[in-house]
Amino acid sequence: MDRYAVFGNPIGQSKSPFIHRQFALQCKQLMQYEAILAPTDGFADSWRDFVTSGGKGGNVTVPFKEQAYQLAEVLSARARQAGAVNTLYVDSAGRLCGDNTDGIGLVADLTRLGVNLAGCTVLLLGAGGASRGAIGPLLEAGVKQLVLANRTVSKAQAIAANFDSRVFACGLSDIPEQAYPLIINATSSGLSGGRPEIAVKHLNNSQLAYDMVYGALPTAFMQWAKQQGVPQQADGLGMLLAQAAAAFTIWRGVAPDVEPVMAIIKKQLAV
Repeated sequence: MDRYAVFGNPIGQSKSPFIHRQFALQCKQLMQYEAILAPTDGFADSWRDFVTSGGKGGNVTVPFKEQAYQLAEVLSARARQAGAVNTLYVDSAGRLCGDNTDGIGLVADLTRLGVNLAGCTVLLLGAGGASRGAIGPLLEAGVKQLVLANRTVSKAQAIAANFDSRVFACGLSDIPEQAYPLIINATSSGLSGGRPEIAVKHLNNSQLAYDMVYGALPTAFMQWAKQQGVPQQADGLGMLLAQAAAAFTIWRGVAPDVEPVMAIIKKQLAV
């Protein structure tokens, strides 16, 4: 039986094993999927041991995405653009291939939510790996302008330099005053109950406030946006499922339906 796994540290909270087992059942794929806790300084050895014991592919989460990027022999254009790998697989020639499905997962979820990205102006908050992985696919989807705002401006500028003039970097306190139909929080502030400190005026024309963090309850950013009259709010559960579905398709050649799995996880979170 083909083996797959997610590598991380910590890893106990990962929903990837459940998600991929559901995808396998849905698509009638004979495979197993497990979670592997790799030492923070031993990801490469853990991956090699996994492949030696029959592993075919895997997902990579914090803090190993950059290490996976360095380990891969063949990188997709998305992975090179993101500077990180979240999906690994061994191809027919025995080469280790690295891809990044985070950004296409985000675009897929935004599309599911009814967002028309063509010609859209986006405010993206945070200049970490999540932002870098998202920008390329957002631009490919037709985003007209993307303003990347971060507390430390130099970090935003370093990311923006990898893209064309549609990407503009700035600080959280000097975001250009214009309409942002879509605002995406790519910071981890929601994990600690916080939100990015941006002026409320930037929400005036927003149609969707999207937070990459997810949980049983709306994040602080989502709650704030709702209080300010933003018509729609969404968390990152759909992105998590969509990036997993993209990885599953790379490995198995079939595309699972995320909606039934999303319904199950939402019920689990509500308990």
